[in-house]
Amino acid sequence: MREILIADDHPLFRDALKRAVLQALPGAVLHEVDGVAALHAAIEAHADVELLLLDLHMPGASGFSALVHTRAQHPGLPIVVVSAHEEAQVIRRAIAHGASGYIPKSASVETIVEAVRKVLGGDLWVPAAVRGGGTALKPAEADVAAQVAQLTPQQFRVLNMIAEGLLNKQIAYELGVSEATVKAHMTAIMRKLGVSNRTQVALLASHLAVDADALAGGDAMLTNGPH
Repeated sequence: MREILIADDHPLFRDALKRAVLQALPGAVLHEVDGVAALHAAIEAHADVELLLLDLHMPGASGFSALVHTRAQHPGLPIVVVSAHEEAQVIRRAIAHGASGYIPKSASVETIVEAVRKVLGGDLWVPAAVRGGGTALKPAEADVAAQVAQLTPQQFRVLNMIAEGLLNKQIAYELGVSEATVKAHMTAIMRKLGVSNRTQVALLASHLAVDADALAGGDAMLTNGPH
């Protein structure tokens, strides 16, 4: 029995994906989550999952961060990004970050079925409009991806909360831990990212943003320093 994991925080779209997957793989066992914390737990709980359909924007994720981190934690699990972003550059960046496929949310059921079957067959699948071209990540983005890949799941959650602007007290409340534990995570995160304060942590995280303007802004602020 084939097992597929769907990670998306929109119930209606999860239902659409489930219908498409069952058309591609009748009788498949489907698991679904709506955030990054549940995603990590589900992958650990269901060791036989053969494919992850991953939305880029869920609670606990920002830009390509969940893709990068999950790819590093579970290198043998094929990941297909399912996103409302349809820009060729975004699709190519997702593939460069290790995705095995990319399905726009506007895709038909038939297209989703084709993509799922192709990726499970060991192929790469992207929309026809962006086939035949590759994208090399900018050095800064590739470096940040490699650093984020080193984080533990809990450190990754802290990183994304920092990027969202949460204070240590708020992070501690969300995670159900002490502020001292959050500070310990912060120290480890800064060491792994090679920075010295939380502002720089947030700026580095912006390199994995989908929005090109946000990425450019992060570049400028890292070059010129925070104001």
